[in-house]
Amino acid sequence: MPEAASATPAALKGSAAAAVLLMLFNEDEAAQILSRLEPDEVRQLGNAMYDVADVEVDEVNQALDHFVSKAKKRTTIGYGATQHIRGAMTKALGEERAETILARITPPTRSTQLEMLKWMDAKEIASLIEAEHPQIMAIVLAHLEAPVAADVLQLLPAEYQEEIVYRIATLGPVSNEALDDLEQLLMRGPATKKQGAASQRGGTVEAAAIMNNVRKDNEQRIIKALAKRDKMIAQTIEEEMFVFDNLIDMDDKNLGTLMRTVDSQVLVVALKGANEVLKAKIFACMSARAAQAIADEIEERGPIRLAEVIDAQKLIIGTARRMADAGTIMLGGKGNDFV
Repeated sequence: MPEAASATPAALKGSAAAAVLLMLFNEDEAAQILSRLEPDEVRQLGNAMYDVADVEVDEVNQALDHFVSKAKKRTTIGYGATQHIRGAMTKALGEERAETILARITPPTRSTQLEMLKWMDAKEIASLIEAEHPQIMAIVLAHLEAPVAADVLQLLPAEYQEEIVYRIATLGPVSNEALDDLEQLLMRGPATKKQGAASQRGGTVEAAAIMNNVRKDNEQRIIKALAKRDKMIAQTIEEEMFVFDNLIDMDDKNLGTLMRTVDSQVLVVALKGANEVLKAKIFACMSARAAQAIADEIEERGPIRLAEVIDAQKLIIGTARRMADAGTIMLGGKGNDFV
């Protein structure tokens, strides 16, 4: 029998291809590239570099071909643009007038010490701010990704947690001057004042995102304390923590239990504004006959006012919350909680 032809290795893509390219550079060149990446990107690329350590020659060539192909589609006009624009303005207008113009037109490129928080773990951040004012804690948490902010929140003193979430939810624009003061306080270093527009962080959406990553027992305690302080803020955060689209995170058993308690007319209106993936999941939790009846009625109803759809979805979410509080169903998204 003829000898089987050797299989061509699959082309490397994404982080694997990037890792191959990076390992072709010397240490200094690779370091310059890594220094421009975000922490998660560095971790992902670092893992990929170990995975491709014994990559074949053909795979290296494929990765290079892919890089060259993409590079040809790009121009170099953006590289060094800031320096080029500044130099041209200075030669044309003189240094003083150029600085005045550039101060007005240069996009904000604020590089703050707060960016260093992304490279720290939750324990380090909590230790850094645990003795500070709750407003400072709130601003720091508002600058973190929600899962990290939730971890930090739970490491801070319990008596401050409700206060911090409330301040995040009601946080208005934070001026650059205030951020400079915060950097000086956190890093214990000199701050150079910069004039500029305020930075908008926080709000009930961000507070809800953080609370969605907090353990269930802590979530209930914090929300209960928030409701005593400001019922409207607590309610808004709760509403944004679990919305109609989040039903897709429920498992089939719990979703089926919920659907059996929902009036069919309410469900028809609510599903009118749902995405097709969620519709399919809900229909799969029902009998084929019931699902077909709902689908037919949705088609027959024609256009429905958005306000009616939202009200119907809120009714179902309200039912879901009550059933979850009673322990009848689990809403999903926090499967790591056990009792």
